[in-house]
Amino acid sequence: MVRLASAFVAGVVFGAGLSVAAMIDPAKVLSFLDVAAVGRGGWDPSLALVMASALALTAAGYSLVRRRKAPVLAAGFALPSATAVDRRLVAGALLFGIGWGLAGLCPGPAVAGLSLGSGKTWLFVAAMLGGMAAHRLLRRR
Repeated sequence: MVRLASAFVAGVVFGAGLSVAAMIDPAKVLSFLDVAAVGRGGWDPSLALVMASALALTAAGYSLVRRRKAPVLAAGFALPSATAVDRRLVAGALLFGIGWGLAGLCPGPAVAGLSLGSGKTWLFVAAMLGGMAAHRLLRRR
């Protein structure tokens, strides 16, 4: 029960951080991604600070993780072991980037944004879940 509660609290904190950073607002994200608007004054660089902060926090977290033998609430760490850059990885990264650029949402902010009740966000999450289900079905074949 402690693991479930800690996962819930971590999710709430993550969602709150996305909300405070305005990453659940597709217009804000799209104005960051529109680098062509730099000369027109329409580019919003503020999300770069959010990303830089997240990168710094992640680097610090991994530094701490490497010093421990096991996590506090689990028997062992579940760190990524894959190092190959293959066709599936590149294709997935391209699809993620294209989707993010078109919709202004990615999975985490989309789920956090459901609380706002936007029909577009609900549609995005439904399409995302449908895509995940389709991928699972195709992968089994």
